[in-house]
Amino acid sequence: MDVTVVGSGPNGLSAAVICARAGLSVRVVEAQPTAGGGARTRVDPEFSGVSHDICSAVHPLALASPFFAEFDLRARGVQLTVPEIAYGNPLPDRPAAIGYTDLGRTCDELDDGTSWRRLLGPLTADCGGVVGLMLGDKRSIPPSITAALRVGPRLLAQGTPLWRSLTGEDARALFSGVAAHTISQMPSLVSSGAGLMLATLAHAVGWPIPVGGSQAIPDALIADLIAHGGELVLGEEITRPPDGVVLYDTAPTALLHIYGDDLPSKYAKSLRRYRFGPGVAKVDFVLSGEIPWRDSRLAQAATLHLGGTRGQMALAEKEIAHGRLADWPMVLAALPHLADPGRIDAQGRRPLWTYAHVPAGSTVDMSEAVAAVFERFAPGFRDIVVAARSVPAARLADHNANLVGGDIGVGGNNMFSALTGPTLRLDPWSTPMPKAYLCSSAAPPGGGVHGMAGYYAARTMLRREFGIRKVPNLAP
Repeated sequence: MDVTVVGSGPNGLSAAVICARAGLSVRVVEAQPTAGGGARTRVDPEFSGVSHDICSAVHPLALASPFFAEFDLRARGVQLTVPEIAYGNPLPDRPAAIGYTDLGRTCDELDDGTSWRRLLGPLTADCGGVVGLMLGDKRSIPPSITAALRVGPRLLAQGTPLWRSLTGEDARALFSGVAAHTISQMPSLVSSGAGLMLATLAHAVGWPIPVGGSQAIPDALIADLIAHGGELVLGEEITRPPDGVVLYDTAPTALLHIYGDDLPSKYAKSLRRYRFGPGVAKVDFVLSGEIPWRDSRLAQAATLHLGGTRGQMALAEKEIAHGRLADWPMVLAALPHLADPGRIDAQGRRPLWTYAHVPAGSTVDMSEAVAAVFERFAPGFRDIVVAARSVPAARLADHNANLVGGDIGVGGNNMFSALTGPTLRLDPWSTPMPKAYLCSSAAPPGGGVHGMAGYYAARTMLRREFGIRKVPNLAP
């Protein structure tokens, strides 16, 4: 076997696909009984016609990341539906802020749409440049100097305590809800960068939802891997280094257990100091009908940010960063059936996907807290709840060992990791161990279902280990 990939998340599978297309023999080894990592879908334990997305449900980068743009999920049969409303942000005692795919409509409904257009209009017009900059190899000259000049001032304006550029409580909350996807204190450069990229994507290409669930994405990658001679092994945990070249779609700290005393002491010390961020508590609801929103426009919002105002979101993220549960936690939610009616069973039951941001390693069942947040904006929400499937942050690693303490960013949602990876190295996808590389979300460019950490790791490995200097074509 030329290459072993440990872990079958989107990054591991993207690396495996690249290696197989380069003509190498590739085996992907996954400890769980199902493949897909953070992009899996499973059937509800009680209602077989309802399925839940285990980690990610909505995929802003499924069309726009450089890897997926070339791989072309749609050409491989993955149906990606783009809702008219990308995301909605309910607000206390006033109408919600709505992020439509249509930039103009978004601006028209905000108190000061001019400031929103000024912030995001130029980025939306150059979406490819923005994504290339944000997901690019930061060790090189930016692929688009124009995009860098547009993003730079906006990154600083939204990522510093001045919080400039946006006026109006609704616009500020709308952007902060998107920035909160990083689960980091706000304002910060990392949350600002994520907010700018995700909001730009919302207006440029929308936020796609895979028909049938997130599992469709890894399934397409696995099909291509197998078509090019690769193998997938499920239910097998790696406890010692495999022979040959290895790409690890794992938390960096997993290498401490796999290599033990064979790790160089300085690198081992760095990994022991590695810090994971705050976590999420997952609550999957089964609903009997539509949510009774006060603001009827939210009935068409497939993604929801329920953290209140910008100030309330910033306070909640500060609290969890200091190890305290927030009185009003930041809650993200998705209603995939709005884009995929097939997710509704014959009795009208449908899934509601939610995350609540919590301190790292929290053992708290957040189902009641999340329901209370919904009740603020949709009185009677509890009346349509048929079931709640709660997984505290401390238990998320049970179905994905990378999510230590519930950190879905695998420790990579900070500016240092986004640039350098888990340790300071010239090539952040390499390790000091021979033939061992890191391709998880802990490596640049960080979290998200985009496949780019796998792409960069495979590119480095192919050049170093096999003298292959050109990444193979990924088109169907």
